[in-house]
Amino acid sequence: MKRNTWQREAVREALDGTDGFISAQALHSSLHATGSPIGLATVYRALGDLATSGEADSLQSPDGEALYRACSTTGHHHHLICRNCGRTVEIEADEVEAWAHRVAGEHGFTRAAHVVDVFGLCADCTVLLANDTR
Repeated sequence: MKRNTWQREAVREALDGTDGFISAQALHSSLHATGSPIGLATVYRALGDLATSGEADSLQSPDGEALYRACSTTGHHHHLICRNCGRTVEIEADEVEAWAHRVAGEHGFTRAAHVVDVFGLCADCTVLLANDTR
């Protein structure tokens, strides 16, 4: 277990106060805006530690950037993520679990692990974009 430093606690609190996923650079900027002297490398390290310990979710955006959010569910889970506003819903996906283990087994793989994040538009953004006449 990692030592709980003021920097790690500052990152954890900032992440808890953020809706949806956020990049390390954006979180660093928000910390600096509140007067924190924390360094960018420290933010990256703390986010990585939080993700490893299960206290934060981590995913890669469609652009390849690592994004993080405070994890509200313990254990393995998946996400629905709005490409427009970033709204995130944690979901159970028993069918995905069964499929992943079945396909792995069919190819002789054991101890299969996977990450599934589904990107789309939430209901609010679907309506908003449908009504956008620009």
